Amino acid sequence: MSRILLSGGAGYIGSHTAVELLNEGFEVVIADNLYNAEKSVIDRIEEITGKSVTFYEIDVCDKSAVDALLDKENIDAVIHFAGYKAVGESVQKPLMYYRNNIDATLTLLESMKEHNVKRFIFSSSATVYGPFNAIPYVETMKIGDCTSPYGTTKLMIEKILDDVAATDKELSVVSLRYFNPIGAHPSGLIGEKPSGIPNNLMPYITQTAKGIRECLTVFGDDYDTPDGTCIRDYIHVVDLAKGHVAALKYALNHAGSTPINLGSGKGTSVFELIKTFERVNNIKLNYKVGPRRDGDIAAFYADAALAKKLLNWETHQTLEDSCRDSWNWECKNK
Repeated sequence: MSRILLSGGAGYIGSHTAVELLNEGFEVVIADNLYNAEKSVIDRIEEITGKSVTFYEIDVCDKSAVDALLDKENIDAVIHFAGYKAVGESVQKPLMYYRNNIDATLTLLESMKEHNVKRFIFSSSATVYGPFNAIPYVETMKIGDCTSPYGTTKLMIEKILDDVAATDKELSVVSLRYFNPIGAHPSGLIGEKPSGIPNNLMPYITQTAKGIRECLTVFGDDYDTPDGTCIRDYIHVVDLAKGHVAALKYALNHAGSTPINLGSGKGTSVFELIKTFERVNNIKLNYKVGPRRDGDIAAFYADAALAKKLLNWETHQTLEDSCRDSWNWECKNK
């Protein structure tokens, strides 16, 4: 069976993808420097699946370390998660983001070329669509005008991948444009564990519910949306992980560079998410409305038709599932 390298595979999305790959019979090798993850996640992946994972604590910006890994492991494909991901931090530290995110990708691509590895799945983002496209976002739209250095790194990497694939007709690249991952594995053993201030809404909700945070701030209720709050496309992380497995299977049989949205195709407002969390978990959240946050777009969500067509993939978990699993993880996560 194919042996798959997951760069950043101990992180939130990477760990869930590892579980789904193992459940599908793939062998998994994880390379992670544990910058935003914990080594105990490897044990938890193995506990969930009953299968072993090969783990390398390395920085994938380190060419010699990546070369040594590929020299030793018979890797058939790479799924690339490793990278900094905080939008706000990227605005404050753009050099750090450009250096790390682009370096990591270039290092992997160079080492893959030297070791004749021809399949690459990239963890991209809906941020590449920028603030000016109409919704829902479709893969054929013009991309660019990103509102943060984080988004621009994803845009630049997609361009790099297009150029590299154009010169190597055997190379297969799938750039998965995520929307808003939430939820956790139903076991409660793995989930999103932000270090410091969370970057996403759901950890703010669960931390407020648990009493870690006193109050949840909703950034603006005067947007041009039905209830005035921002609308986003929330996707359960297990559905997202299964999308990576589907993309890998596609890449094993196709060449070229293909961008594909992974989203539910449905918009949910901040107030809707809060109310669903309260209802499903029988919890009253302490929240208040604050001023708008710079750079926020009123609404965006995916057109997910291409993922259905090419990957035979679509979401199956509901918003209620996501809220229930997120709270289960928060309660079990110490």
